[in-house]
Amino acid sequence: MEDDAITEIIIGCAFAAHNKLGPGFLEKVYENALCLELKKKGLKVKQQEPIKVWYEGRIIGDYIADLWVEDRIIVELKAVQSLTKQHELQLVNQLTATKVDSGLLINFGSSVQVKRKYQEYKPAQSVKSILKNPVNPVQE
Repeated sequence: MEDDAITEIIIGCAFAAHNKLGPGFLEKVYENALCLELKKKGLKVKQQEPIKVWYEGRIIGDYIADLWVEDRIIVELKAVQSLTKQHELQLVNQLTATKVDSGLLINFGSSVQVKRKYQEYKPAQSVKSILKNPVNPVQE
């Protein structure tokens, strides 16, 4: 399965978890709910997974990913009023340092906010267009 198809499933599962829980919970509650939703879709997901950080061809430490999906997509979760540039930079730095190509920043604030980030540039695709025309539709 391609990264874009996996991220579409992750986004759909985030909306499903938020619709069931509603706003106001701590990040860890949403993390646990999203993990359950992803596993129901048959995806391999690890919580709080250490991922190696690379610098000049050497491992210099670990980064702990909120969710590590299919051993290829970092999912950084927040439960804040709104996302900031700092949150986005955090994910971009994680992708760069770990050499992972794709990542999602998902905020479970009053409504779900999603930012897709790549280690290499890819044109932006709106969440609305993803949900209207998914490669693999997410079903409740």
